[in-house]
Amino acid sequence: MSTSGTSSTARVQAFLDARDGGLRVVHTAADTSTVTAAAGALGVRPAQIAKTLALRAGERVLLLVTGGDSRLDNAKFRARFGAKPRMLAAQETEELTGQPVGGVSPFGHPRALDVYCDESLRAFEVVYPAGGSPRSAVRTTPQQLADLTGATWVDVTR
Repeated sequence: MSTSGTSSTARVQAFLDARDGGLRVVHTAADTSTVTAAAGALGVRPAQIAKTLALRAGERVLLLVTGGDSRLDNAKFRARFGAKPRMLAAQETEELTGQPVGGVSPFGHPRALDVYCDESLRAFEVVYPAGGSPRSAVRTTPQQLADLTGATWVDVTR
C-alpha cells in the first residue's frame, strides 16, 4: 500500500482543523524524513524534532512521540508497557497510520491510535512533528500535541 504524501498531509490538516487548534501543516522543499534533515530544513535543533515511532509492545500497537535526539530506554519502556519495544515494519506502519515512514505524524490517522508523548518533549516550548509526509511538519507546543492526540505522558527515553 502506498499513500500519497498529499492525501496524508491533507488528512493531518483536516484533523487539526476539526480540533480548531489553529495549527497548519508546513510543506518544505527540503526532505524532512530524518531528524537531522528536518532540523536543517526547519532551522531548529534536532532535539526539537518530535519523532513519531510506531511500536509494538506485546500485542499492543502504539505511537510514541519523543524528542529528536532521544533514544528509547528498553528497561523504562518494558517497565511502563510490560513488553520489549519492537519497531513496526515500514509497510505495517504505513497501513496503520496512512502515512509513509519518514513522515509519520501523531495526527490524522485513518483510525484512532494510542499516542504517548515522552517527557523529552517538555524541554522545549515548540516542537515539530511530521505533517504526514517526508516534506512536511507541524509547529506546535508539546502540551498542544498531547492535548490534540489525547496522549499520555511517559518517561521511556534516555
